[in-house]
Amino acid sequence: MNDLMITPNIGLKEIYVVTSNKGKIKELTALLGRRLQVADIDLSEVQSISVKEVAIDKAMRAYSKIGKPVLVEDTGLYIDSFNGFPGALVKWVYNAVGNDGICSMMKNAKTRKAYAETCVCLYDGLKPKVFTSRLSGIIVESPRGNKDFGWGPIFQPNGHKETFGEMDRKIKNTISMRAKALAKLKKYLISN
Repeated sequence: MNDLMITPNIGLKEIYVVTSNKGKIKELTALLGRRLQVADIDLSEVQSISVKEVAIDKAMRAYSKIGKPVLVEDTGLYIDSFNGFPGALVKWVYNAVGNDGICSMMKNAKTRKAYAETCVCLYDGLKPKVFTSRLSGIIVESPRGNKDFGWGPIFQPNGHKETFGEMDRKIKNTISMRAKALAKLKKYLISN
């Protein structure tokens, strides 16, 4: 477990973030603006396209392993032409075919519409607290930019000309589904 340096302690004194994704850790840290612990533990994931189902299940299992408040964030990419697939399974699709492969699979798609959805689940052993947000956009024809991790270079949010991969991180962190879900969590931590 690694300690991340951050400033104000709001809400729970100690929260363990369950992830091994360094890009996600950096973004969570910046968006929450607080001290977090990283629990890099190996957990299997329930196979579902629902980010909410994945996040809740993973948070409860992580808590049972470490016995401390845990934060699990899961983000999915839901492509209209694929009836919402891959959703929460996007990590596995990305690892198998990459961004070029996802774009290639959409070559003859009737629509490039998609949305990204983030679910943040905070579990302290009592009841899961769930915070979600969704951002609509399109899947571009080929990856663009290298400023973001994972499938960011192929997702262009509605109202923007840049993909997450091309977008300045400060801009992304004001519009993204992750930023909005974490803002809900932060508000909850402050008020509780």
